[in-house]
Amino acid sequence: MVGHRGLGGFESLRLGSVGLRIAAAATTPVIVVRGGENLAESGVVLAAVRDEYDLDCARPAAREAELREATLRLLTVWNVLQYAGTVVTMLDDVDEFAGRHVRSLESVADRVREEFPALTVHTDAEKSVSVASVLVEASRHAELLVMGGRRSPGYFGPTLGRTTHSLLHHSHCPVELIPRHGEEQRSVAS
Repeated sequence: MVGHRGLGGFESLRLGSVGLRIAAAATTPVIVVRGGENLAESGVVLAAVRDEYDLDCARPAAREAELREATLRLLTVWNVLQYAGTVVTMLDDVDEFAGRHVRSLESVADRVREEFPALTVHTDAEKSVSVASVLVEASRHAELLVMGGRRSPGYFGPTLGRTTHSLLHHSHCPVELIPRHGEEQRSVAS
């Protein structure tokens, strides 16, 4: 677990530089907790799903939902701007891009329902120009947000993807990052 704020002068940031470095370099799951906030129990564990590889994130979220006797909400957010270069030449295929996200979400949901038959699982697919803003807003209504943490090599060491970075700073609930390894690391992510 990593604390929620560093000792620097940026009060608006929810995570300090040390916490960010730990989250970016971790090869095991990391939970960034919030301190000092009065979070009401919502009865919901939220899992962000980008593609079929996020089954590895949905499973721990499902286990946590079972422990809390909560509902599991699987959420995928489709950003049309992510495909802007492709879509410009193939506007007829916009629905196909969105369909891929929905099919991945349903595939993950089906597997989770098979493995956790007593768990209530809801799925939601949303379109937005900002994946992070949708997930931040959804975190208002969750006790925990579980997501795959995409890491990239950077000049000063591993770095987090934009969406992951934004959520660690702005989420309204604790965030658990599950590292993505191997092939799944290359999937299209935010």
